[in-house]
Amino acid sequence: LVSLFMSDLMVGLVVMPPAMLNQLYGRWVLRGDFCSLWSSFDVMCCSASILNLCIISLDRYLLIISPLKYKLRMTSCRALGLILATWTLAALASFLPI
Repeated sequence: LVSLFMSDLMVGLVVMPPAMLNQLYGRWVLRGDFCSLWSSFDVMCCSASILNLCIISLDRYLLIISPLKYKLRMTSCRALGLILATWTLAALASFLPI
């Protein structure tokens, strides 16, 4: 849940203010090289948010189908690995194209 919170917080603090300026002025008013960096952060934060929701739903599914084996399957190392995989996949999908 903390990872989901961080991705949504980054959307609100990093992605939305330049998008708001873009909507208000009807054009990109910031430096031109910042546009590709902003769009990469946009894709990364939104992708991380979606992937975090998928991981949370997978976690809840595993807890529901086998509650007694859940503690053995979902260790803190595995949870941390899933969070790192989520952010790595989101970063690769967003920053590799630029």
